[in-house]
Amino acid sequence: MSEIVLQLIVLLRFVCFIALFYLLLHMLVSRLITKPEHKVLWFFSVLTAPLTRPVRAWVAGKTPERRVRLMALIFYALLWLIAVAITRMLASPQ
Repeated sequence: MSEIVLQLIVLLRFVCFIALFYLLLHMLVSRLITKPEHKVLWFFSVLTAPLTRPVRAWVAGKTPERRVRLMALIFYALLWLIAVAITRMLASPQ
């Protein structure tokens, strides 16, 4: 049982890390490219839309996209840190 839980936590940790990476890339690209119709911006908006959707449900409807991405980045960073802590607790020798 503990081994399966540990594997699920490691998977969550990996998914959160990838989410952080994609959100950071989207934030960087959106600062460098100013044309809103650029294909790279479209790609990152499609890629990170599932990541920002849960955060968008918590914030007001007129919150700027940049702020929503930052809030999503913070959310996934906290989730990743929690997963790291749980992994270390479960994997440490007793």
